[in-house]
Amino acid sequence: MIWKWFENWWYKIKNIYVTRSLQFLISISFTLVTVIGMIFLGLFSYKGYNSSSQNILMETNQKLLDQVEINLTMYLRNMMRISDSMYYSVIKNMDLASENMDKEMNLLYEANKDNLVSLACFKMDGTLVGSVPYSNLKSNVDVTQQDWFIQTADKMENLHFSDFHVQNLFENTNGRYYWVISLSRGVELTYNGNMEMGILLVDMDFSGIKQLFTKANNQELGYIYLIDSNGKIIYHPKQNLIFSNLLRENNQRAATYDDGIYWETFGSEERMVVVKTVGYTGWKIVSVTPKDEISEKFSQNQVMVMVIMILAICLIVFANQLVSLKIVQPIKKLEESVKKIEKEDSTDIYIGGPHEIQHLGQSIQSMVEEMRQLADDIVVEQEKKRKSELDALQSQINPHFLYNTLDSIMWMIEAEQYEDAISMVQALGKLLRISLSKGKNIITIGDEMEHARNYLDIQKFRYKNKFTAFFEIEKGIEKYMTIKLIIQPLIENAIYYGMEFMDGDGEIYIRAYSCDEDIYLEVEDNGLGMPQKQVEHLLTDNTRVRSKGSGIGLRNVHQRIQLYFGESYGLSIMSEPDEGTLIRIHLPKTEEYMEQKKEERHRER
Repeated sequence: MIWKWFENWWYKIKNIYVTRSLQFLISISFTLVTVIGMIFLGLFSYKGYNSSSQNILMETNQKLLDQVEINLTMYLRNMMRISDSMYYSVIKNMDLASENMDKEMNLLYEANKDNLVSLACFKMDGTLVGSVPYSNLKSNVDVTQQDWFIQTADKMENLHFSDFHVQNLFENTNGRYYWVISLSRGVELTYNGNMEMGILLVDMDFSGIKQLFTKANNQELGYIYLIDSNGKIIYHPKQNLIFSNLLRENNQRAATYDDGIYWETFGSEERMVVVKTVGYTGWKIVSVTPKDEISEKFSQNQVMVMVIMILAICLIVFANQLVSLKIVQPIKKLEESVKKIEKEDSTDIYIGGPHEIQHLGQSIQSMVEEMRQLADDIVVEQEKKRKSELDALQSQINPHFLYNTLDSIMWMIEAEQYEDAISMVQALGKLLRISLSKGKNIITIGDEMEHARNYLDIQKFRYKNKFTAFFEIEKGIEKYMTIKLIIQPLIENAIYYGMEFMDGDGEIYIRAYSCDEDIYLEVEDNGLGMPQKQVEHLLTDNTRVRSKGSGIGLRNVHQRIQLYFGESYGLSIMSEPDEGTLIRIHLPKTEEYMEQKKEERHRER
């Protein structure tokens, strides 16, 4: 039923396009395409704007957290400064057997009493050495069982920050209890010149942290809270509700986050979480922004986008009417002249109307003239191409080498050396596969070295105990590109001319290494070598080192490299009589196919 309905509508649309005028078709088509494009553009713009706004919001939250972290760090450093002053300026300079620290401790307290609740020093058995502004411990308080005391006694060398708690150590006359953050540390107490360990306690008023976070929470979106390294809440704007179990927070999960931005779902609410770790303490500042609040903030953008889209569509429809009217008449005349070409041998094309239509008419007329010429040239071009491809394939494999290899395989089979015959057939198959390379001239160095290994495997069967080959390949160089069949001709010449009179003492080294932005491939043998005069003519004359080889001589390899990579690259030969020969190939370090680049340049021309 649905398919039938769709088919009827499709038929009606086709009917409209067949019966309506060209001007109507151009106008309606341009309008539809433009409207659809504007809709998609509006949607993507809106999405991009929202995404950009979210990114700005993320950056704003991060900057806010950075500022809160700086202020909190200053607060903690102030505690550390008070602790350092008390320890290094007072305690370490006193012999408590004859001196009292109350005066100095009181001066330090008075200088910082706006943020300081109390200062106290204890022996390891819990005995109070000195304290301000309170001097009497509660009778029911065992200092040694306090968490801050236990943590400090366990690691005397560290500074220890507690979570926020009620200061409940001392008797006070006003009956007021303070919420504090405690900093405790191990100290050395001197009695009659003897040292014993003690603990210094600095209690800072928690209202300082509360004010800091209250100010930071005066933002439009979300809220910020503080937890310790175990996820315990130190400050939260709604901590009374949380401690009363009327509200939940995802603080345990937040404690596992590293610094950064996260999207999480807590309960049924998706929200953005930004985490910043405070130095010295391991505390984490956490910013939470519900996604619903973000979406609500930017919902007004929808109206603006819709208004812009409607105005743009109206302007485009009007413009399309004018353009279609301007275009339709010249196009009709151009169409008529093209029909004449189809019916008769004519090259007269209508050239008139707007500049674009004139240019189109001139291009069609030029194209018709060139097509006739190209039709004749294509036959010649294809013939030349087939001939060049055939020549290239024929130059890659020497029939004599192939025949000799096949004869060796037949001899092995007749001699029932089946494993050697199988290995030789496999090496020959791999050799031919890389030689052909699906018609490609550019292959990887790894494939070229594999081709060289297969060739040596075949030659080792034929020339047993004649030579030994060694490969020294730099790691990672196999991925770079080279022209195929440039190593094998060098090895071939090393075998036929370097190993001719060797009997088991022949050595051939094949190397591949990189230097700066270039690659070098080498084939070195310890054969007879040749005089310098002969070396100088190998690459400049029409001399071809070939009689039993593959048919691809040194000069051929040298010219092919320079053809692909330029005059700066190619072969260099070093040889000494009775010392051996080294042939080095110089290539650029590239992972791109040069043939593809040539084809792209040809298409651009």
